Amino acid sequence: MSTMDESSLEERILAGLDDEQRTVATTLTGPLCVLAGAGTGKTRAITHRIAYGVHSGVYNPQRLLAVTFTARAAAEMRTRLRDLGAGSVQARTFHAAALRQLQFFWPQAVGGALPAVLDHKAQLIAEAARRLRISTDRASIRDLAAEIEWAKVSMLTPETYLTHAQGRGEPGGLEPVAIGRLFQAYEDVKTDRNVIDFEDVLLITVGILQEDPRVAATVREQYRHFVVDEYQDVSPLQQRMLDLWLGGREELCVVGDASQTIYSFTGATSRHLLEFPGRYPTAQVVKLVRDYRSTPQVVQLANSLLAARRSGGPAADTGWSSPLELIAQRPGGPVPAFVECSDDEAEAAAVAARIKALVAAGTRPSEIAVLFRTNGQSAAYEQALASVGIGYQLRGGERFFARKEVRDAILQLRAASRSVDDEPVGQLVRDILATLGYTAEPPQSGGAVRERWESLAALVALADDLVAARGASDSGFSLADFVAELQERSVAQHAPTVQGVTLASLHSAKGLEWDAVFLVGLSEGLMPISFADSAQAVDEERRLLYVGITRAREFLNLSWSTARTPGGRANRKPSRFLDGLRPDSQQHSGRSSGSGTGTSARGKRGRKTLELAACRVCGSMLSSGAERKVGRCQNCPPSYEEATFDALRQWRLRQAKEADVPAFVVFTDATLVAIAEARPQSPAELSQLAGVGPAKLERYGPAVLEILAPDSDS
Repeated sequence: MSTMDESSLEERILAGLDDEQRTVATTLTGPLCVLAGAGTGKTRAITHRIAYGVHSGVYNPQRLLAVTFTARAAAEMRTRLRDLGAGSVQARTFHAAALRQLQFFWPQAVGGALPAVLDHKAQLIAEAARRLRISTDRASIRDLAAEIEWAKVSMLTPETYLTHAQGRGEPGGLEPVAIGRLFQAYEDVKTDRNVIDFEDVLLITVGILQEDPRVAATVREQYRHFVVDEYQDVSPLQQRMLDLWLGGREELCVVGDASQTIYSFTGATSRHLLEFPGRYPTAQVVKLVRDYRSTPQVVQLANSLLAARRSGGPAADTGWSSPLELIAQRPGGPVPAFVECSDDEAEAAAVAARIKALVAAGTRPSEIAVLFRTNGQSAAYEQALASVGIGYQLRGGERFFARKEVRDAILQLRAASRSVDDEPVGQLVRDILATLGYTAEPPQSGGAVRERWESLAALVALADDLVAARGASDSGFSLADFVAELQERSVAQHAPTVQGVTLASLHSAKGLEWDAVFLVGLSEGLMPISFADSAQAVDEERRLLYVGITRAREFLNLSWSTARTPGGRANRKPSRFLDGLRPDSQQHSGRSSGSGTGTSARGKRGRKTLELAACRVCGSMLSSGAERKVGRCQNCPPSYEEATFDALRQWRLRQAKEADVPAFVVFTDATLVAIAEARPQSPAELSQLAGVGPAKLERYGPAVLEILAPDSDS
């Protein structure tokens, strides 16, 4: 290739990048930290950087390693690099890269055959529990597996687990001591079976790199440059392996967004991203804030959600970084809709009706998603969509390449690729899949027939896309090339788009996007989830909702229900995160992101809908119900007069004796403290305190106000 051709190729690689993306793409050496907001084209920036470095001769493609966190993301990166003429660059997950190294170095570093790698921990954890005579069920085993994974990626052993388990709760219903014993028993079972798990792949690789200088030198000679995507999700173990790969060198580019840190429960931490400039003082930091994905209306909502966060106390504030403020680049679109429904069934029906209208207006079902906090919420939406004749796919369900019709199709295509003439690939795929039931128009029936057709249609659409992307190259694009692509995607579980509405949890939606997104079940207890009982945990729930909002390109629908079942008690409240965002709500001063629910107010049904969320003394988040009732954290001293509190307590004791009930039935201690500290002077002021409902206000209000009156003896 001539110098002119090379120059023009490099310019084509850089063409279409904005100024910040171009800076990323042309900064090829030294430490580089890219802070990339949602929808700002980070994958485009780093793949063009790699391709530009390869074509300009700065990078040897065999000596650069790009790592990310999911097989799908790695496969997408490889596809983009191949389209940019840099297909020989390795793009892998941390686990895949470590496993490849472990398989190569095991014989010389350890000897013998590498043990088999477990696909799932459940069976061995159940065996470990039986050895210890610990009762478990499927749910507890799942929780225990997650806890052991967290411990291992945090580089803890069964011996050191207990000292780091404070505040972790009781996963699987077991105390930390019991989990430590189970952890050890699980390791013993693995040894007996001669197997290792996914975390062991990283741990053993790290151990070999630390202990064997020859292996470490070989790896460092092989890989001279590293790119790490989604760096906010790096665990301590993954960071340790990255440090060992680098061996003190600084040829590292990291890309991430602390506002999208949603996997802390797995050991991921944004600390490494936030501390990167400190670790590498010469690092260049580039911020990508131009949002090309979403409309200004969606972007504004996302920015407002993060901006509404208030102090959650020193510990939480340390882990919360100032969010990137996105700048929308798309034309305006519809205003996000906020919908309150009477119950879960009505909410699902309303969402299905809106989706049906979108499809009728021309939006493809594959460009619509319903996102929820827990997988258990999906059933109502599966039923509601089926009732209106809309197909759907459940993300996290059966894997695309495991479906029988997909396996049969790949076999047919592979067989045909050995004998067909030079014919257009798109038409060939259609003709071959027609023998399996593919038709140009979808079937009128639903169920299994429709699902089968959608799988085959997804393969046809993928063939068309690949022909459009690669068919113009000098070598063209053959059926054999398509079969090879399918094989690679099957290994990476990089499924094509299926024509159906996506149903997914918010966590599994990370990295994806749709034209229309429905965020459902946005009520207290689900968003934030009820077990988010610390400021840090609630901050993560806020980030999770942010991820959900930023999945939408154009249409965004946020909904919640006031009751679980039809005719049930309407005691649910919309998520605290929606306060100030909904048209009929306002952000209250003194509100904390953390727990709360802002200053007290009466709902239209006469019930309290909001409680104090921030300590009125120090401003930190209030994490327990008792603290929220008092309006003060337990670390701050009480502000009531002892005589006043004693008078209230003596009055409560008399009332309890007269009614022959426990004292807390009259007022709990927390409510009594709140009354003593607030010293309300009217029924209206007293009614604003948590724990003082209409009945208690009527029964006890006059006596309480008399005790608190300025001229009383107290």
